[in-house]
Amino acid sequence: MGSIKYTTCSSDDQLHQILALQKANLRHVHSAEVEQDQGFVTVHHQFDVLKAMNEQAQHIIAIDEDQVVGYALAMTTDFGHKIPELVAMFDMLNDLMYKGKSLSETNYLVMGQVCVAASHRGQGVFQGMYKHYFNVHLSSFDVIVTEIAERNTRSLRAHEKLGFQTLYTYHEEGSETWVVVAY
Repeated sequence: MGSIKYTTCSSDDQLHQILALQKANLRHVHSAEVEQDQGFVTVHHQFDVLKAMNEQAQHIIAIDEDQVVGYALAMTTDFGHKIPELVAMFDMLNDLMYKGKSLSETNYLVMGQVCVAASHRGQGVFQGMYKHYFNVHLSSFDVIVTEIAERNTRSLRAHEKLGFQTLYTYHEEGSETWVVVAY
């Protein structure tokens, strides 16, 4: 392994590498025990949507020897109704309060998904990507919001360590219990 670099996504090849890493870590690809221990992602993005998201607010990636080993997606509210699995989430987010204001009254960015390759977990990649994410995006957005499956305890702990605060918890019928967090 070389040294890990944190940067913004800048090529179609990097977008394809994000999609490959996403596919390898989708919910239900691994056993429930592995998901509980290692985490998982829930939405599979289409290339054109992922690219359009990156053009609005660049995704953050961790690169080791030209290979994407981690990513943190950025999604502006413009995409709230372009990804069917996320419509209900965006509708709910607009009604939530953060620091005395409705999120709909703020300029918020949704951290669309974060994932680290199994080979690079436990090495600070998650924190490194978020540090870069904050450096790139907090000057343009008031709040960063994401939702995490409650059983994804690895992700919940990692977000809590970074200073994310829980805004809301809800159960999606037939699916997961979700925890909405904000920074």
